[in-house]
Amino acid sequence: MSHQLPTLTRTYQNHSLDSTRWNCYQPRSGDVVVSTSLKSGTTWMLEIVGQLIFRGAPEVVELQPRNASVWFEPRWTSLDERIGKLEAQQHRRFIKSHLAVDGMPFFPQVRYIVVARDARDVFMSLWNHHSNYVPGFLDKLNSIPERVGDPMPACPQDIHEFWRDWITRGWFPWESEGYPYWGNLHHTQSWWLYRHLPNVLFVHYNDLLGDLGGEIERVADFLNIPLGEDGLPEIVQAVNFDAMRERAVKDEDGKPSAFTDGAKTFFFKGTNDRWRDVLSAEELAMYEEKAAQVLTPDCRAWLEHRP
Repeated sequence: MSHQLPTLTRTYQNHSLDSTRWNCYQPRSGDVVVSTSLKSGTTWMLEIVGQLIFRGAPEVVELQPRNASVWFEPRWTSLDERIGKLEAQQHRRFIKSHLAVDGMPFFPQVRYIVVARDARDVFMSLWNHHSNYVPGFLDKLNSIPERVGDPMPACPQDIHEFWRDWITRGWFPWESEGYPYWGNLHHTQSWWLYRHLPNVLFVHYNDLLGDLGGEIERVADFLNIPLGEDGLPEIVQAVNFDAMRERAVKDEDGKPSAFTDGAKTFFFKGTNDRWRDVLSAEELAMYEEKAAQVLTPDCRAWLEHRP
């Protein structure tokens, strides 16, 4: 494995994603791809990368640099528009992805940042996400032409029912968890096999919570971006949870949102361990069984660590 690069072996197409859209991507040397499953710090890392790339730009701390990133996997977007935006960019480009490494092309000249989080913490954040779609959102999502497979189901009323489905069912035949989205543990494990590659960086959500400055320095070093004497304190201040939430609420300002209460719902708490007061011993045993099935011991130990 140490001498191999990832290869594209899967096609992810469902109610939300279409991995074949990556066929239109033409890489540039230095491009950055931020890949996470769901609710694992995607927006956080995009903001960090954007702040690093646009350092020195006027009033960059007050902006939302992540808005310059491009995500062309979702079916509800215009692929031509997204690729056009990406191709027009003259700055160093950074791209969002929710794909496992087996579902996307891999390029040695591109830098990949993989952000992961304990699955039990992911679940609590995902419950807030999935249970707060505005009325009509799923109907709109499911009516987009050329959907592959079943429609996205409505959220169960009971969080425990959602947990049982999410931790024991996969949407795709090669996955066994993550329903009704895509594999969460599978995503992390697929990338973990290539963590030794010089253009792959693993970042843990818990470490962002516990040592934000240290993790920003790691990312800056990985991207070969000098921070300068005052750069780190400015970026730490700009990307803390409260600052990002405040900017997102201000930027939204009446724009349509998929979520009840908009950005306030999307940026909910950002905390860990809420599952301890929710999941029963029996439900936690389901996690133990699934983690042992999907994750290698070293990947699991890293994923479950607390700072």
